[in-house]
Amino acid sequence: MAWSFNKEVVRKLLHLLSIFILFFYLLISHYFNHQIGLFFLSALLIIAITLEYLRIEVNRNVPIISILWKYIRRKKERDVMGSEVYFLLGSIIVLSVFDIRIAIVAILMTIFGDAVAAVIGYKFGKTPIKFIKGKAWEGVLAQFGIDVLVGLLIMPSMWWIVITMALVATSVETASSKIDDNILIPIFSGFAGHILLFL
Repeated sequence: MAWSFNKEVVRKLLHLLSIFILFFYLLISHYFNHQIGLFFLSALLIIAITLEYLRIEVNRNVPIISILWKYIRRKKERDVMGSEVYFLLGSIIVLSVFDIRIAIVAILMTIFGDAVAAVIGYKFGKTPIKFIKGKAWEGVLAQFGIDVLVGLLIMPSMWWIVITMALVATSVETASSKIDDNILIPIFSGFAGHILLFL
C-alpha cells in the first residue's frame, strides 16, 4: 500500500499523543515523586517492547494495535522496533539526567518538531537539500521554528539555550535517516541545553 500525505498526517497526529506520556509523568512526579514517575515510564517501555516482541519475533499482533500499525508504519519499519520504544527510552534518559526544564523542552521538540518537519516537508517541500536524500528546506525551517516556539513557552528568559537546542534538534532530525530520531533528538538537544545551563 503506497504511503500518502493523509497517512503521514495520521501518523504524526498519533505521534502528538506522546504529549500525554510527558503529562502523566509530570502529574505522577508532582503527587508522588520523580522516581515513581520514571517507574511509570519504565512500565510503559516494557509494555511497548513486549508488544513489539509479539509483532516482530512471534509474528502475532494485538488486533487493535495491528489496525493502528497499518496506518503508522511505513514499509521499511514493519520489521524493526517501533518509534514509541525509542521515544520512551529517550524520555527516560533525559528526565533522569538533565535539568527538568531542559528535559521537558527536549521532549517537546521531539514531539512537535519532528511532526511539523515531516508534514510540512511532505506537503510543501519544494526545495530539496541536495546532500541529504528525502529532506526539504521547508520542513527543516518549519521544525526549527516550532522548536524555538515550544522552547520559549517553557524557558522564555533563556532564549539562547532554546535556540541552541532547536538548532541541535533540527540538525539531528535532518541528518538522521537510519537511526530513529525519537531517541537522538531528546538526548542531543537535551545534552546541549544542559551544558549551556551548567555554564
